[in-house]
Amino acid sequence: MASANVRIGQQALAVLDVALRVPCIFIIDAIFNSYYQPATGWAGAAGNVLIRLLGVLAASVVLVLSQKSLFKFYTLLLAVLLGAAAVLMNYYATSHVDFYSAYYEAALGFQLLPRSGPTLWLGVAVVQLVFGTGYIVLLNVRSVLAALVILDIMLPLWGLVMELPVDVRQLVAVASGLVLALNTAACLVLKLKWFYYSCRYVYLLVRHMYRIYGVQLLVEDTWKRIRFPDVLRVFWLTRMTAQAAILVYVVRTARHGGGEQTYLTWDVFWDLVSNLIISGCDSTLTVLGMSAVISSIAHYLGLSILAFIGSTEEEDKRLGFVAPVLFFILALQTGLSGLKPEVRLMRLSRNMCLLLTAILHFIHGMTDPVLMSLSASQVSSFRRHFPVLLVSGCLFALPVLLCYVLWHRYILSTWLFAVTAFCVELCLKVIVSLTVYVLFMVDGFYSVLWEKLDDYVYYVRSTGNVIEFIFGVIMFGNGAYTMVFESGSKIRACMMCLHAYFNIYLQAKNGWKTFINRRTAVKKINSLPEIKGAQLREIEDVCAICYQEFTTSARITLCHHYFHALCLRKWLYIQDTCPMCHQKVYIDEDSRDRAAFSNNNGFAAPGDNMDGFAEPRGPEAADAAGPNPDNELLEDNDSIEYDEEEWGTQNGTTPIEEDYINDDTDSSGD
Repeated sequence: MASANVRIGQQALAVLDVALRVPCIFIIDAIFNSYYQPATGWAGAAGNVLIRLLGVLAASVVLVLSQKSLFKFYTLLLAVLLGAAAVLMNYYATSHVDFYSAYYEAALGFQLLPRSGPTLWLGVAVVQLVFGTGYIVLLNVRSVLAALVILDIMLPLWGLVMELPVDVRQLVAVASGLVLALNTAACLVLKLKWFYYSCRYVYLLVRHMYRIYGVQLLVEDTWKRIRFPDVLRVFWLTRMTAQAAILVYVVRTARHGGGEQTYLTWDVFWDLVSNLIISGCDSTLTVLGMSAVISSIAHYLGLSILAFIGSTEEEDKRLGFVAPVLFFILALQTGLSGLKPEVRLMRLSRNMCLLLTAILHFIHGMTDPVLMSLSASQVSSFRRHFPVLLVSGCLFALPVLLCYVLWHRYILSTWLFAVTAFCVELCLKVIVSLTVYVLFMVDGFYSVLWEKLDDYVYYVRSTGNVIEFIFGVIMFGNGAYTMVFESGSKIRACMMCLHAYFNIYLQAKNGWKTFINRRTAVKKINSLPEIKGAQLREIEDVCAICYQEFTTSARITLCHHYFHALCLRKWLYIQDTCPMCHQKVYIDEDSRDRAAFSNNNGFAAPGDNMDGFAEPRGPEAADAAGPNPDNELLEDNDSIEYDEEEWGTQNGTTPIEEDYINDDTDSSGD
C-alpha cells in the first residue's frame, strides 16, 4: 500500500511538473505569432525586439528549471498575483461601488447591523481575507507581520464602513496597495540569495555535464528531465481544445442569430475540423506539438503490432521516435507552417500520405524478422503464423488501396509519383519476404538437406535489393526535379544528400561487397576436394557445423575435416578458418599435396588414396605456409550479417537456429 501511494504521488508530481511548464510554451508561441508592427524610429524597433527577446528568454529559463525550482517559482508568482488581485479589488470597491445605494439584504437572513451588513460587503471581505491568507502562506510571512498584512488589506473596506469621502477612500486604497507592494518587494529581495545559488548550481551542473558528456547528451538529458514531448503534447491538445470550443460557440451563435438550426451538420463539422487542423500547424511550436501527438499514436501502434505478432525485440519499439521525426522533417522541407491556410491543409494531407507509407515500411521491418524466424524454426502452430501473415497481407493490401484512391482523386505529380513508388517498393518487399518464407517452409518438409536453398534465398533477396536500389535512384531523380522546378530549399537539398549517401551509395557498396564475398567463397569451396558415394558412406559421421549426416557429398578442408558445402560456405561468410581446428580453410592449387583422408574424429577410411589431398602437417608447417593471399572475405565483415552462434540443425527434432533473416543479400538493409 505504501509503495502504491508513493507511486501515485510521483505520478501526480510528474503531471503537475508538465502542467506548470505548458504556460511557458504558450507564452513563446504567442510572442512568435503576435502581429509585429514596425516602429517609426530605431528606438521603437529596438524596444519591440528587446521586449520580445526578454519574454522568450524568461519563458525559456522557466521552462528548463528543475522541478523544485519550478514549484518555488510558481509559489512566488501565485503570491504576487494574489497580492495584486487584492489591491485591484480594494481600489475598484472604494472607487466604483456604492454599497449603500445597493440592496440591504442581510447575509444568511440575519439583520444585526442594518447599515453595515449588506451581502456584497461581506462577500468582498471574505474574498479579500482569502487573498490575504493565501499571500501570507505562499510567502511564508511571520505571525506578527502576517497580522499587519491582513490589516493592511482589510483597511480600505473599513473606510467604506466609516462612510469616508470617495477621495479619502481612494487615498487609503492606494496607500494600502503601496504598503503591500513594498512588502512583496522586500520578500522577493530576500529570495534573491536563493535565486543566486539556484542559478549558480544550474550553471555549474550544465558546465560539468558539458565537459564530461558533450552538447548532445546535455540536450538529451534536458529533453528527458523537463519531459518536453509531454509538454508539447499537452500544449497542442489544450490549444486545439480551446480553439474548438471557441469555434463551436461562434458557429452556434452565428447560426442562432441567422435563424438557422443550432445543431451541427456534417458540412459544418468538416469545416470546423479543417480549421482546427489548419490552425494546429500554423507555427513551429504547433508543428512540434502535432509531432508529439503523432509520436504517442505511433508508439502505441507499434506496441500493439509487436504484441499481436509476438515479437520481443527492443529495437522494434522505435516507431514512436521515427514517425514524429519524419513528420517534422517533411513539415520543414515543405514550409508547412508558413503556407496559406487553404494550401496548408492540402500540403498536410500529402505529408500524411508520405508518413503513412514510411510507417508501413517500418512495420514491415518489424514483421519480417518474425516471419523468417517462424519459417526457419519450423513452428507448426497455425495460431503462431496467422498474426504475422495477416499483418504481411495488410502491408500488401494497404499500399494498393492507397494508390488506387490517390490515382482516382489526383493527377500525376511529383508527390503522387513519390507515394506510388514507396507503395510499389513496399509491395515488392512483402513479396520477397513471403517468397523466402515459403522456401523455408518447403525446406521444413524435406528429410534431407536442401543444398540449393541458400542459393534460392540469395537470388530472391538479391532481386529485391536490386529493385529497391533502382527505386532509390528513381526517388533521387524525382527529388532533384522537385527541388529544381517546384520547391527548392536547403532542407530538401540536405535530405537528398543523405538519401544519396545512405540509400544509394552505401547500398550499392555493401551489395557489391556482398556479391564479391559470396563469389569468392563459392570459388574457394569449389577448390576443395569433394567425396561422394562409397567413400562418403564409410565415414559414419556427421557435419561438424549442422550435425546432420552426409547424404550426397562432402567437402574436405586442408586440415582433413569435412563439412557440407552449404554449411562451410555460410561459415566462410564469417571467417576463413576451420570450425574445428581454426586453421586456414583455403587450398592453393600450387601447394595442394597428397594426403590420407580422415573423418572429423581422426578415422581414416580404408582404401583411400584420393588425389588432391595434402599430407598431414603439424602446426609448424601450417605456420610456415603463411597467410593465404586469396583471403578477401574479412575486408568487410559488417556487410555479412551472419552470427557465429546461430548455427543449428536444419532437419530432425532439433530446431534450426540459423538466421536466414539477415542473409548476406540483406546487408544493405531493407
